[in-house]
Amino acid sequence: MGLIVEEQQGDGVLVPPINFSMVEDGIYRSGFPQPSNFAFLGTLNLRSIIYLCPEPYPEENMKYLQAQNIQLFQFGIEGKTEPSVSIPKDTITEALKVLIDVRNHPVLIHCKRGKHRTGCLVGCFRKLQNWCVSAVIEEYKCFAGVKSRAMDMKFIETFDVASLRHSLYSIIFQYQGYGSKKRRLLNKEETLQKPPRITSN
Repeated sequence: MGLIVEEQQGDGVLVPPINFSMVEDGIYRSGFPQPSNFAFLGTLNLRSIIYLCPEPYPEENMKYLQAQNIQLFQFGIEGKTEPSVSIPKDTITEALKVLIDVRNHPVLIHCKRGKHRTGCLVGCFRKLQNWCVSAVIEEYKCFAGVKSRAMDMKFIETFDVASLRHSLYSIIFQYQGYGSKKRRLLNKEETLQKPPRITSN
């Protein structure tokens, strides 16, 4: 899954990072962006990147972020080779808080290949959106393919979003749906700025 399309613009070719896809309006996912992907990333007008690996960000990538005024949020989750090693719940929770803050949008989530760590974060985000678990797992499998990990899927299934949702509602964020076709995350301040209600005498 993800984009395999290359767009022609002027003399250059825009190449998306591996496993690139749109998650939601203003939220994207991919594998690790290479310099050849920078022109494509420029079309997204990113404000931030959520990086889910413990390794330092490459100097060339950091220079690109600085030049584009893109903020980097790093959550160092180790790549799992052992099936018994689970994703850290607290780290995913903190990453989710950054992800759903609309002030950080447009945002790109990525790890190394855009499969497991990215898939877990997106899966937990889907649960915040009230997706049914079977649909969340199916999306995870679409990106992880034959390398789908039972521990990742178990983590997503058991991740409790209720306490996170409560804390977000009580502070500054809330999730709102506009009809069945379009949903977006709003800063609570936006929801308070509604036009006055006009009534006739």
